[in-house]
Amino acid sequence: MNMHEWLQSPLYWHWIVGGILLVLSELALASFFIIWFGAAAIVIGVALYFFPEISPTYQILSWTILSSLLAWAWFKYLKPLSIDKTKAGLSAEAIIGETGQVLSVPIDEKRGVLRFPAPILGADEWLFICEDKLEIGDRVKVQNISGNSLIVKKV
Repeated sequence: MNMHEWLQSPLYWHWIVGGILLVLSELALASFFIIWFGAAAIVIGVALYFFPEISPTYQILSWTILSSLLAWAWFKYLKPLSIDKTKAGLSAEAIIGETGQVLSVPIDEKRGVLRFPAPILGADEWLFICEDKLEIGDRVKVQNISGNSLIVKKV
């Protein structure tokens, strides 16, 4: 079988080997995009094994459509599940401006404790410093950070 004949009627194993090569190339490229072209080629190869009468035109058309659908499904449904929506590991900008509730008020040199509705930078309770007179239950807004403590102002 010369190259021209092969292009006119690829066999099922051509699709499977090509798909495996595309999936393996993902290891070197790490784009997580080419894998869908490889997966689609493997599916076309398996379909061609069971239905060998599929024409090359429909094989390529099916591969194009399936590749596009798999890539679209990845970006639409699966990739958003892997995005870290917490603010863990971010800088001060992630916490400045947040509002929390006072759990204990600062007394003398002791710092107060506040709680955020959701964890911020990995914790929901933080030590704070405040120049305002506070009571338990007051709402405070983060103005700055001093070491491991937050500088807050009464809301």
